[in-house]
Amino acid sequence: MKKLIATLKNEDWVIVYAGAIILLLATLSPEFMPSMPKKLESLADLSKAGFMFVSILGLTYLCQAVLRRPMKGIFLSLLTIFVLSLAAQVVANIPLIKTWGLESVFFSVIFGLIVSNCFGTPQWLKPAIQSEFYIKIGIVCLGSTILFGEVMKSGVFGLAQALIVVFTVWFFAFRNSMRMTKDREMSTMIASSVSICGVSAAIATSGVIKGDNKKLSYVISLVLVCAIPMMYIMPWVADLLGLSEEVAGAWLGGTIDTTGAVAASGTMLGETAAQTAIIVKSSQNVLLGVAAFLISLMWTYQGKQYEEKPTLGVIWDRFPKFVVGFILASLVFSFLMDVESAKAVGKITKGFTNTLFSIAFVCVGLETRFADIFSKENRKPLWAFLLAQGFNIIVTLVVAYLLFGIVKPMLA
Repeated sequence: MKKLIATLKNEDWVIVYAGAIILLLATLSPEFMPSMPKKLESLADLSKAGFMFVSILGLTYLCQAVLRRPMKGIFLSLLTIFVLSLAAQVVANIPLIKTWGLESVFFSVIFGLIVSNCFGTPQWLKPAIQSEFYIKIGIVCLGSTILFGEVMKSGVFGLAQALIVVFTVWFFAFRNSMRMTKDREMSTMIASSVSICGVSAAIATSGVIKGDNKKLSYVISLVLVCAIPMMYIMPWVADLLGLSEEVAGAWLGGTIDTTGAVAASGTMLGETAAQTAIIVKSSQNVLLGVAAFLISLMWTYQGKQYEEKPTLGVIWDRFPKFVVGFILASLVFSFLMDVESAKAVGKITKGFTNTLFSIAFVCVGLETRFADIFSKENRKPLWAFLLAQGFNIIVTLVVAYLLFGIVKPMLA
């Protein structure tokens, strides 16, 4: 019994509980859910920001207490990080900036990078720098927005593309990265981040393989840094190639690694492109749980020293529990709620999730130094990531053109 209680109090399970509390509150008492203001022009806006900070601070303290971790210094550290994320939200909603399609999470990373690279991250700011913690809770909540019925109804071709691209790109990226870096942990995280859904996939994979946090932080930084130029260059290339909106949207949705960037880049080409891009991206998000399970099988069978046997107990031990939370949330909202209610709650949870991601990306920026990304030590992983992304762009273009440019029109 003691062993069971200890198991249920590990970080991943505590994160699932935290996500469940948020989803339950959003479902039963949506009026009490905090929301991040887009502007700071009135006392009401400041009040909303304050309520959001208190909510996240309380959630952080609660989880730290359950995990019996020190809480000294968290208040000032989290307050500073929250202010940076709030500034990112305000900047992202400036009319001129909105026309560029940049989300608050991108400014969150940029503000964190400025502090880290120009001034250095001070010791007092480190207690609340817990990017994985906030992203994992966000992933659990993200499950509420993945409705299987909606994906299947409008995205059969998107799901087909996701299946083909994810497995093709994953194996290429893994083998290529292994050849270049000889590092199985780094190769697995790079392969997952490029082929599935960026940051979420990298973190889920790290949970499966119990990976090095420094390597994970590096991969997350690469994903976020590469997403920014891709969201502008790819729509331009799609227009240059004369692709239809559906083909272009499928291409963008399958290659750009953050959902917000996918939506923004698709919008540059038109409404149809944006809708198709989001459908394809959602289809890849659906595969996160499947991919995590398959990776856990592979890693359990091989192990770090090829010694572990793939028993159900070992597989379950390796499988990241926050991904279980993500899957359960998706199943509950897909099959135990009517579509309209699920979508209404999903809009509320999405706002809270975006705030968690924004805070997490400030943390990522604070942990990242450009000198490390381009250092001699990380040169091979950098090239492995870029080659994998290049392969992803080409393969996804071919698959998107075949499915959305040839097969779908033929069956219409």
